[in-house]
Amino acid sequence: MKGIAIGLSNNSKEILKRLKKTEFVKDIYIAGSSKEDGKQNELIQVEKPREILLKKWPEIDLIIFIGSIAASIRIINTFLTSKDQDPGVIVVDNKCSKIVPLIGLHQSNTQNIACQIANLLGGEIIVTNNSNDQSLLNLDAFGNQWGWKRSGKINDWSKLVIKQAKNEEIFCTQLSGNNLWKTSESAEIINQIDKKETEKPDSTFYVSIFEHHEPTWHPPVLWVGIGCERNTSKELITNSLNNFFESGNLSQQSIAGFATIDIKKNEKGILELAEEKNLPIKFFSKEDLSKIIVPNPSNIVQNEIGTPSVAEASCLLAAGEQSKLLEEKRIFKNQSGAVTIAVAESKNQFNPNHGEIHIIGSGPGDISFLTNNARKALSRCTVWIGYKMYLDLIKALKRNDQILIESKLTEEKERCIKAIKLAEEGIKVALISSGESGFYGMAGLLLELLQKIKKEYRPYFEVHPGISSVQLAAAISGAPLMNDFCSVSLSDKLTPWSLIQKRIEGALMGDFVIALFNPQSIERNWQLKSVIDLCLKSRHGDTPVLIARQVGRENQTKKFFTLNTIPFKEIDMLSIIIIGNSQTTLVDEIFLTPRGYLQN
Repeated sequence: MKGIAIGLSNNSKEILKRLKKTEFVKDIYIAGSSKEDGKQNELIQVEKPREILLKKWPEIDLIIFIGSIAASIRIINTFLTSKDQDPGVIVVDNKCSKIVPLIGLHQSNTQNIACQIANLLGGEIIVTNNSNDQSLLNLDAFGNQWGWKRSGKINDWSKLVIKQAKNEEIFCTQLSGNNLWKTSESAEIINQIDKKETEKPDSTFYVSIFEHHEPTWHPPVLWVGIGCERNTSKELITNSLNNFFESGNLSQQSIAGFATIDIKKNEKGILELAEEKNLPIKFFSKEDLSKIIVPNPSNIVQNEIGTPSVAEASCLLAAGEQSKLLEEKRIFKNQSGAVTIAVAESKNQFNPNHGEIHIIGSGPGDISFLTNNARKALSRCTVWIGYKMYLDLIKALKRNDQILIESKLTEEKERCIKAIKLAEEGIKVALISSGESGFYGMAGLLLELLQKIKKEYRPYFEVHPGISSVQLAAAISGAPLMNDFCSVSLSDKLTPWSLIQKRIEGALMGDFVIALFNPQSIERNWQLKSVIDLCLKSRHGDTPVLIARQVGRENQTKKFFTLNTIPFKEIDMLSIIIIGNSQTTLVDEIFLTPRGYLQN
């Protein structure tokens, strides 16, 4: 993202600095004259807005103004050309209370960016376009969320958007790519036609690998297998690829990547082509290629490199299971070398550089405990995956174009695998944990699985911290965690009980305040009693204990006991227990572990 932010007054400096920390903004400016303002801030450049735009307009994707809408419009007015070429423009007021996307609500994905900024700054987004007001699908922009690229004349797309705004029927013919988008609320009124031709061409868009459909979204499902003579020029490979795709009416915007034999890892022409198109290359050994049955094996290739096929076999291998050879190999030659090209279509998209996984701690329950950083990430993601109860707690934040994938409590691994697969397809995914995702949550498992993926094929990921239930339990009871403390889960499904017991013993020896997660269930009904018995060997029976249940939720309760009076029958998996140390006090229901300030 090549974005800039311009503050129209000195009051905008702090907002500019916050925006500079986002992925949307590279450079920040204050409107004014550098001669008049004297020293420039090391981060904020001082310059007249018109002079900034004269230099930056042709190369930027986004402009964020901090200040007046009227002033912003006057500044950009003479620079505007067409909505397909202009950068996105967003205006934020000086209090961060209103965020208004002005330009590029479709092509530049400005509306989604404005939504993320609104959540990050805690402001309200104000949008007036038809798609937003009527909860309609942004026909000419939504495919970006699914890792697709768009083709077709801008006027054809505009006509579709206008028809949709008039409540006319819109049709879609999808021939390839992920079809999960159809389950969104925004897509409900789109008529699906599962065939190549339709009687409503002026009201139809396509999701397809073919070039001759207009307007079309192109999913990245094509793998191009390449074999070539050593030192074949990039120009021949490029021209051959163009010829190959044109003759088959295939769109190069649907290319997921290239594939070839591993002895070509230093083949300059192939490497340069992949770099130019910003696409991955998968390399395979001759042994793996030899296992693939192809329609056009070659004895010459077999004798030279030890496998009967490179182009056909490598594209099929790259495309994976249930793939099909879409175009058999063709050989292209000239004085600069020879190249063989074949194309396979994969069942699954592949665009990991576009995909993202955001592991989000949604807090202990009430939506008010969700951080602005987490809200921003949720607004960025097209698909939310999580345990149904956790998704229900944040469902109020979901837009109509976003998808929820619900799962059961014990399906953590399946959730993570699904998130990774979708991100590999080029989709931005939110993986939801309750509380803090790094405390007994989804972050650890997800990252374990990501470590198994080669770095070059690994989608971007980010862990967004949340408020843990133990933090809220402590807050509603006083300040029991003011000094050193530890947390221990009593669930022995993943950790042996002998190790859990050692950890409890170590915490008692170190006089830590102890927070207990997963204290007791119907199946695990003796472990908590065992822990309390251990505690009583080294701590007084009147040591204060908090039992908090359903913290942050509608039926939240807190009760104070001692080690001697804990009511085991009242405790379940929705409970958090905090056991005080030798210094912890309970006075008038103020639960406190002193830090020692009054002793100094």
